[in-house]
Amino acid sequence: MERDEKLDYRWHLAESAVEVDTTELEFALMRTFEGFGRWQSECLASVCDLAATGPENALLHIIRMNERPKSIKDLARLTNRDDVPNIQYSLRKLIGAGLVVRQGAGRSGVTYQVTDEGRRVTDDYGALRRRLLIAAIAGVPGFSDRLAEATKALNLLSGIYEEIARVAATHRRG
Repeated sequence: MERDEKLDYRWHLAESAVEVDTTELEFALMRTFEGFGRWQSECLASVCDLAATGPENALLHIIRMNERPKSIKDLARLTNRDDVPNIQYSLRKLIGAGLVVRQGAGRSGVTYQVTDEGRRVTDDYGALRRRLLIAAIAGVPGFSDRLAEATKALNLLSGIYEEIARVAATHRRG
C-alpha cells in the first residue's frame, strides 16, 4: 500500500518512517490473522458440522500433514505455540468430533492421527480451498511471486519477533 504523505501516520508506536512501516505491517498482520481464522472456520464449516477456530483447524491439517502421526511437541513446534493446555483442549475437540484419534500412552508415546472421517473432511476442505482461495489467488497476475516473497519476509520476521520476545523477557519490571 502506498502511503499518502498528506496523512499523519505518527502516534505513540510510530514516529519515524521505519516505525510507521513496522506498525502498518503489524496491523496488516493482525487483520490478516483474523481474516485467515474466519476463512478457516467458514471453509471447515462448509465441509463438516464442527464449529472450530482457525487454530483448531490448523491443528487438524498439521496432524494430517505428510500422513504421519504428530505428538503435542510436534504440534507446538510446527505452529510456534507454547500454550500446551490450549492445544490439548483443541485436540479433545477434534477427537470428540471423530476427526482425530489419540494413539499410544505415556508422556512421550502419545501421538495424534486423523481418522478416515478426518481424512475425508481435510480432502473436502482442500477441494473447496482450491475452488475458492487458490482460484482467487491465481486470478491476480504476479501474485504467486509476491506470496513467495511475503513468505520469506514473514519467516524472517517470525524469527526476529521470537528473539526480541526473549530479550524483552529479560527486561521485565519486577
